[in-house]
Amino acid sequence: MSALPSLLRAAGEDELPKGYARVTVRGATVVATEASLDAIRVALEAGTLYEYAARHHEARLLVGRGTAYAVPLPSGERVVVRHNRHGGLLARLTGDRFLAPTRAPYELFVSDRLTLCGVLTPPIIAYAVYPAGPLLRRSDVVSVEIPNSTDLSEILVHGNDAERREALHKAAFLIGELSAFGARHHDLNIKNVLLSRCAGFMAAYLLDVDRVTFGPPGDDRLLQRNLERFARSARKWRKLHGARVDERELEWVAVTARRVASSPADESPSTRS
Repeated sequence: MSALPSLLRAAGEDELPKGYARVTVRGATVVATEASLDAIRVALEAGTLYEYAARHHEARLLVGRGTAYAVPLPSGERVVVRHNRHGGLLARLTGDRFLAPTRAPYELFVSDRLTLCGVLTPPIIAYAVYPAGPLLRRSDVVSVEIPNSTDLSEILVHGNDAERREALHKAAFLIGELSAFGARHHDLNIKNVLLSRCAGFMAAYLLDVDRVTFGPPGDDRLLQRNLERFARSARKWRKLHGARVDERELEWVAVTARRVASSPADESPSTRS
């Protein structure tokens, strides 16, 4: 995101959400929930949080925009640890190095803002920023692992018809809620919609929220961009991987998302969980 520095300033880089603390551990700048801070300190004895996760004997590999690991922290809490990397052309030039303070503070800001709006996204419990030269830094982000979850691409490829319909229904509500609150996800692909089932109910969570920017709430242009990005991803997965989603279903997603975006408060909470 070329506008990241200005977004960070707008977010208030030095202002932390309630319940978070900033400390320095082994040369790294760490922001973490007060409840997880001791466990994060212990994990950093491995060098970096990502190294802790990669070496853990219970590590479960997750592949998305980059490789991440699902592991327990020393406290036993299940988390996902991701190392921030550039995408596109910048990947070849700078790899995993960012201008300070990296995108991690903005990701926490977005996650907190979405949560306050009622949009589901895995809570971020910590991030760590490491020196990588005079001006450059590397960073890891730690979020809560959502149990019994899989991304939408898996359901569209391997799920039965009932699962697919329910997953698309939840994705439509997620897109509508995002747009109602003025949020645009610049990479709203079907792997960035995480579905979790608990006590018989399915819920949709938004991933990679550092790709979210904010505009006027209810702006139809934001909704249209979100829908276009989602549909482009679904068509790509249909062509390349056999995802079972047709144009009629994508149109139904758009209609549902528009209804939710126009009156999110009128929708029953039970339809979102």
